[in-house]
Amino acid sequence: MSSGTPEIATFAEGCFWGVEHIFLKYYPPSENKGILKTSVGYTGGKEDAKNPSYRVVCTGSTDHAEAVRIEFDPSIVKYEELVEFFYRTHDPTTKNQQGKDVGTQYRSAIFYHTPEQLEIAQRVTEEVQKKHFDPIGKKITTDIVSAGEWWDAEDYHQKYLFKNPDGYQCPNHRLHW
Repeated sequence: MSSGTPEIATFAEGCFWGVEHIFLKYYPPSENKGILKTSVGYTGGKEDAKNPSYRVVCTGSTDHAEAVRIEFDPSIVKYEELVEFFYRTHDPTTKNQQGKDVGTQYRSAIFYHTPEQLEIAQRVTEEVQKKHFDPIGKKITTDIVSAGEWWDAEDYHQKYLFKNPDGYQCPNHRLHW
């Protein structure tokens, strides 16, 4: 069982339904693989855009990203592993887009919560760039920024693809290597 103090990881990589779904598919809390719980929501937006709704975020006027907030046990799964998994499960070389989903809310971003997370995110990004993207001539465009205020998305978005297995899922949310 869990023995570490829980930490938070926050990632944006397109439509948050698929992001949450793939993390929970490979790290199901019931199997004690390190993820304790998740929520989808909005972060990285304008200071004056408080508690935005999905409809408002989709206009692009708030600058928020659709993101997943992951509470994890670092004694079971390291932040470094979650960052690499983040890169494995989307195309980090497309700016503000995943598949047919286009807009700033679909950007690729790592929102770090501590200086240690920043260092790890930068290091893993460099390693992934060299190993997986330099050989094919592509450049990672992921933003690595300090985590700001978090707003949970509306209830119907939480674990959406578990409640709606035939719901829309961006085809980019899969294992790429």
